[in-house]
Amino acid sequence: MARIGVFVCHCGENIARTVRVKDVAAAARRIPGVVVSTDYKYLCSAPGQKIITDAVTEHGLTGVVVSACSPQLHEPTFRRASAQAGLNPFQCEMANIREQCSWVHPDPSEATPKATQIVASMVEKVKQSRPLRAFEVPITKRALVIGGGVAGIRTALDIANAGHSVVLVEREPSIGGNMARLSETFPTLDCSQCILTPLTVEVLRHPNIELLTYAEVEAVSGYVGNFRVRITKKPRYVSPDLCTACGDCVAACPVDVPSDFDRSLAWRKAIYIPFPQAVPTTYTLDAGRCLNARHGTASGYRVLACERCADACLRRAIDYDQKPEVVERDVGVIVAATGYQLWDAAQAPEYGYGTHPDIVDGLEFERLLSASGPTGGEVRRPSNGKPAKRVVMIQCVGSRDPRRGVAYCSRVCCMYTAKHALLYKHKVHDGQVVVFYMDIRAAGKGYEEFVNRVMEEERVLYLRGRVSQVIPRDGELLVFGADTLSGQAVQVKADLVVLATAVVPAEDGALARKLRISTDAYGFLQEAHPKLRPVETLTAGVFLAGAAQAPKDIPDTVAQASAAASKALELLSRPVLQREPTVCQVNEAVCNACFDCQRVCPYGAIERKELRNRDGQLVRRVAHVNPAMCEGCGACLVACRPQAIDLAGYSNEQIFGQLEALVPALAGAAV
Repeated sequence: MARIGVFVCHCGENIARTVRVKDVAAAARRIPGVVVSTDYKYLCSAPGQKIITDAVTEHGLTGVVVSACSPQLHEPTFRRASAQAGLNPFQCEMANIREQCSWVHPDPSEATPKATQIVASMVEKVKQSRPLRAFEVPITKRALVIGGGVAGIRTALDIANAGHSVVLVEREPSIGGNMARLSETFPTLDCSQCILTPLTVEVLRHPNIELLTYAEVEAVSGYVGNFRVRITKKPRYVSPDLCTACGDCVAACPVDVPSDFDRSLAWRKAIYIPFPQAVPTTYTLDAGRCLNARHGTASGYRVLACERCADACLRRAIDYDQKPEVVERDVGVIVAATGYQLWDAAQAPEYGYGTHPDIVDGLEFERLLSASGPTGGEVRRPSNGKPAKRVVMIQCVGSRDPRRGVAYCSRVCCMYTAKHALLYKHKVHDGQVVVFYMDIRAAGKGYEEFVNRVMEEERVLYLRGRVSQVIPRDGELLVFGADTLSGQAVQVKADLVVLATAVVPAEDGALARKLRISTDAYGFLQEAHPKLRPVETLTAGVFLAGAAQAPKDIPDTVAQASAAASKALELLSRPVLQREPTVCQVNEAVCNACFDCQRVCPYGAIERKELRNRDGQLVRRVAHVNPAMCEGCGACLVACRPQAIDLAGYSNEQIFGQLEALVPALAGAAV
């Protein structure tokens, strides 16, 4: 016989403001099978949890219903409390009367009856619940980190320093990401390379890190603790074991192409190292730009258009016959740290980006400021190489612009614009800087002081207003805008215009599909919960770090990278992994082998199983759920026409019991 305890939480005022909590508790006492029902201001607190554990022991409860907030928030908390009292944790359920009731109903006369019905339905579910047991899966003691920017570097080092193996995959020839392009970092103005280079070298030399650059993840299979990853290593056409980075091949190469690293502000050869501090320090032959990409055959022999780099290389490191290499690695956890890119400012044609070389974005200006950049750190106009004496900086280009760009704030633009202004003034003492801004968002340690320093000490002119148009005229740029504080139109002459463009995801969603994780409305990788699980995803064993999840500055990126590493280590440090038993099961006697379930499963958890007789002859095929991969979403349950699939913890008896409890409310609504 069921003996259910109902515990109703006030959640401070979140629930009690619109739900008459004591009335809900009183109504629950009248439900058959409920032997105790009470309310408390904060059930998630230590005294609140003690009320539950004491009640389980005192009343011999067979089930617990906690009426409070979303199960995503505190279900593990209350299940642990129930388990401490000897109750099977999966016989504790939460009735969500906050998000599903109090937060959507301002009228207590509507909210209270609805909360009562929600509680009643969950009581009926618990009555039909059965004890479930967690199961164990082995763990491969290795991590995969995707992305070699500062987030991926920090994550890989933290995991490796804890004694676990790491595979770090970067699609570019070198690790370092966008941080390697920066001149200095706000608010301390540390040299970016001085911070980053020791970390990149440590990654290269670390005995626990396998570094795979110029490589991409092609496919991911398996489940938490036991992922199998297929990685394609693109051919460099240069043997890293033989290359000494002497540069003789570069001197011999006749092909000049725009430098990707320098944002097309400088030129590089078809064989190149992205930047002097690149790791690994191995040349890469750009097959798409090399003259040998256009070769033919004659009499069965390959005819090469150019072999100057190979002829110049005394070590014979050039190998035109290299092919893509596919490698597979077994890993236990995966961290996605794929970084960001800048919104294409050409989508805002009024600013003239792409039509005039003296209109640049933030990363291009970083290269002009950098001592290793195309101008050696001198701020010169890309159009003619003359010093830029007048600079206009425009913030929120594409950010906070739902009509054309993105609706969100990119977080770092206000600060890197202030940094740009300060560094420019340090380099060009008689230069003039005008910053057009919507408002200043400087939320970080020392950030507000940094912006005030730029405004007051460096006397950079900030104009609150939007720019309507940038027009080239007579060898200079005319910036038309408005000063909304004075209500006057403004026209500023500039040698250089710097656009603070929005930060957008570096990936197009392909990696998310491979990892079976979701993205938000803008393409950033989606976390499981913004507050309680900010580095986890809904796919167990896959974590997020850095700007792959949302726009971030370097301190927040590094902090989240270490948080992701901590979560990864939490799994890797266990001898085995315990998985929740709320997974799907197939009744093989009913399954008709249509495999609709396999087609709809987003986690790839459904397999085809062969049933054989004693003689080994195939009798028939049925669907089989790999419990380690199943996330209990229920998609297969809905797709199964013969109803051969059951989801543990959500049986038909439980669901129909809930519906029967809601029938009076539904009937009243229909009337």
